[in-house]
Amino acid sequence: MQGKIALEEHFAIPDTLLDSAGFVPAEYWPELKGRLLDIQERRLTEMDRHGIEMMILSLNAPAVQAIPDRAMALEIARRANDYLAEQVAKRPTRFQAFAALPMQDPELATSELERCVKTLGFRGALVNGFSQIADGRAPIYYDLPQYWPFWARVEQLGTPFYLHPRNPLPEDSRIYEGHSWLLGPTWAFGQETAVHALRLIGSGLFDAHPNLRIIVGHMGEGLPYSMWRIDHRNAWVKAPHKHKAKRKIRDYFNENFYLTTSGNFRTQTLIDAMLEIGADRILFSVDWPFENVDHAADWFDAASISETDRVKIGRDNAARLFKLDRPVSASVGIDQAAE
Repeated sequence: MQGKIALEEHFAIPDTLLDSAGFVPAEYWPELKGRLLDIQERRLTEMDRHGIEMMILSLNAPAVQAIPDRAMALEIARRANDYLAEQVAKRPTRFQAFAALPMQDPELATSELERCVKTLGFRGALVNGFSQIADGRAPIYYDLPQYWPFWARVEQLGTPFYLHPRNPLPEDSRIYEGHSWLLGPTWAFGQETAVHALRLIGSGLFDAHPNLRIIVGHMGEGLPYSMWRIDHRNAWVKAPHKHKAKRKIRDYFNENFYLTTSGNFRTQTLIDAMLEIGADRILFSVDWPFENVDHAADWFDAASISETDRVKIGRDNAARLFKLDRPVSASVGIDQAAE
């Protein structure tokens, strides 16, 4: 399929580059480093070779979220956002941008989001999970009351918010002791992000702000396949839910969330997600440079789904969600997409 839009696609600046060093064995680091620092060369070649017309770019993880000092977090976020804006300006039909935000301070995060959306033309924000504050050993999650004015502004701006994974802090990782292979994309990323997403839902946030749109990657971080159990646990026991949300968790998941295919290239999983949340709320993504473009594109182009759903997931859902000025679907017809 030609004309795909991908939106969990990362880059790094020198200040955040080493945050990604531990995710691959040492002998692979030179390759990953080159991928992270490149935007205009190899990345474009990979896109052209595999039918990706546009990438929406975001800073690597955990980056800003791992900087406890509020002023420094803001400085790095602004530095990354300004650099990304310069890169997007070189080829705006091929690249768009997500803002990095200093979520350690909700007011600073709100101000930076407004600057990125209104001045720099960014399409939303991507935040790498919880933020660290104080001595760095205190994770803070965004369902807390001090973040609700931030969410109100996100809703007013009409920009999607991508909740991206990070590992739990060492103090909160005792379950993984002796099993470090479970950290990162194998398991801990998904677990951490799924709990954060459920905290947002259970807090009642979407009752207060029903037009918020949250994106989670990796085919939903396991959430689509747990919705029934979350809402119906021990259904014979007639006791009220302890969360503050007014409706079933599944209702908010289906109305306020979008999923991407990033780093989870399996047709059975895609079909399960489609049955749970619908093809209109799933978006193609790669997770470059941590995953290969060819692995994502070759799988998606051949996945056993209808061509109508392939075009929706591959580009049209993203074009609509992000209000892309150039309607990508106009440049590549359905017949071409089916090739």
